[in-house]
Amino acid sequence: MARRVLEKNTFSTGELAPELWGRSDLNAYANGAARLRNVFIEPSGGVRRRPGTRLIGELGGPVRLVQFEFNTEQTYLIAFGDKKAELFEDGVNTLGFETPFGVEHHDLLNWTQSADTLLVVHPDIPPVRITRSANGEWQVTSWGWRSTNLDTGQPFYKFIDPAGTLTPSGTSGTITVTASHDLFVDGHVGTLWRIAGVEGAVIAVSGPQTATMTLKGSLPNVNATVDFAEQAFSDVRGWPRSVTFHQDRMVIGGSRDLPNRLWMSHSGDLFNFELGEGLDDEAIEFALLADQVNAITGIFAGRHLQVFTSGSEWMVTGDPLTPANIQVTRQTRIGSQSHRTVPLVNIDGATIFAGRSGREIREFLFTDVEQAYGSADLALLSRHLVDRPIDQAFDANRRLLHVVMGDGSLATLTLYRSEAITAWSAQNIAGCAVTSVAVSGGDVYVSLRRDETYYLAVFDEECGFDLQVSQSIGAGEEPRRYWGRLDALDDLTVNGWGDGILIPDLPVAGGTVTVPGDVGPVSELAVGLPFGHEIFALPPAASDGSRPHGGNAVRLISLTLRLAQSGQLRVDTGRGMRDVALPVSGDDPDGLYSGDVTLRSLGWRRGSGGTIKDGLWRIAGDFPRPFLLLGCASEMGVND
Repeated sequence: MARRVLEKNTFSTGELAPELWGRSDLNAYANGAARLRNVFIEPSGGVRRRPGTRLIGELGGPVRLVQFEFNTEQTYLIAFGDKKAELFEDGVNTLGFETPFGVEHHDLLNWTQSADTLLVVHPDIPPVRITRSANGEWQVTSWGWRSTNLDTGQPFYKFIDPAGTLTPSGTSGTITVTASHDLFVDGHVGTLWRIAGVEGAVIAVSGPQTATMTLKGSLPNVNATVDFAEQAFSDVRGWPRSVTFHQDRMVIGGSRDLPNRLWMSHSGDLFNFELGEGLDDEAIEFALLADQVNAITGIFAGRHLQVFTSGSEWMVTGDPLTPANIQVTRQTRIGSQSHRTVPLVNIDGATIFAGRSGREIREFLFTDVEQAYGSADLALLSRHLVDRPIDQAFDANRRLLHVVMGDGSLATLTLYRSEAITAWSAQNIAGCAVTSVAVSGGDVYVSLRRDETYYLAVFDEECGFDLQVSQSIGAGEEPRRYWGRLDALDDLTVNGWGDGILIPDLPVAGGTVTVPGDVGPVSELAVGLPFGHEIFALPPAASDGSRPHGGNAVRLISLTLRLAQSGQLRVDTGRGMRDVALPVSGDDPDGLYSGDVTLRSLGWRRGSGGTIKDGLWRIAGDFPRPFLLLGCASEMGVND
């Protein structure tokens, strides 16, 4: 019998897709796992049981979560619901206000923030600005374009054939205009037009080719002219799809009827898109022209202005950007999802976006060698965890990218490029579907759907359960068995943690739980839905590291696990899951263990690599206490 010791000092490649279990020749194989559930991979390479989620409250329905950071000390979370938004500060609902966005608009909401102002856009709804003043007051208003008595600084565009003409009946005041093509609809009433540079508003529509306008100035003559345009954004033509700020300009990317067009405001005059004479500080406007229509799905102000479309990714350069020196270059041909806005996230200079296929999370990164951007697939080794992303947010403090999938799952990527760590794990939150995620003030918030009920929760290091509610007695009160104020968990069966004792299967009735008599009154109680963590080893590789053991008989002789600050160890080394007593020192006030645990094992197995249980060991547990695996060493025996 040959013996071999397999050491795993890091889980820096995370959970590997099953189709890679035969690729033990990959470097990623040695640092991966077959299953990582409800754990986060540390930037140092260890695996930690994820925190539980603290229940903030029940929501009235589906929401889209958006972070708002006024400054480093004052951070907020905005939950956009059905024509209403709720504002949360430090997890407390402090304000509600009306918005024009309904549940049906959540998929394509897009936003950007500048100082005290949040701009929110949707291709079917007029854009709004949400402003927080220095005294803490909030205001929701429509965008206000720069305007004078003669003109308005919003974009204009000619939507019909360039050869189409418009014939005015007069040169000033209220006139009738006749188009050479079908052009007008009833929705044009109230919209602004420009004829030969003179602005006017439509006050009536008589037919597809005839409308009545009131002019703000005087036309040079009443001849038919091709020089006319209507406001680019309206209920008839659609509203902006995406927005950002770059080089002191506001940048609008695409609209419903102009999906591949970019508009850049005057420098320092954010709501003025008047093209003017092409001076350096004046507005810029152009279309992304390629072999196919590239509908803009998102724009991002990074090292350069980056434009993401349904078919490719673009770089807009110019230092500074001016009408004379702007350059637009297509970089990669990956494409983004067009039916759902997945926020663009910047991590260490790379812009993270969801690929068009729905199975990719890509990083758009500039390389100095090629002087161009590349789009590496971060999910290449863990493709099975990525399924139609719908939302994402980056926790910079813990270097965790949380991605919400269309099936309600939550995948977490630990990304630390300088240490070559790209590791995925998956989270299952108490039978709930995750619908949105946001990071505000260093806290990770998630909206959850369980059956037909929606919740807002936040990951909390002090929580061992999901949807956890914690309470304690007040000064001078006696310990008690009956605990109320649990209306949000009504009719659920929860677990409790009271005075250091695990209390399973507590029914919530009328917003109250009753601690069993054999436990007795407790002075503090945390209740919530339990969740289990899982860490499964990959099938062992052959002695030369080139292939998994096929027909060989394999046995695990011993397993040494290095733990840190852990409260439970349940492990299967071939004889089923069993609890392992941890030698916790009585001097440790937290009752947690740090050190090595060595387990002996018996039993041979033939063949490996076919199922999730074919690794040499498995760890699982649902005890609401911390668990951190730093590394392991497996002594293995092999017979032919």
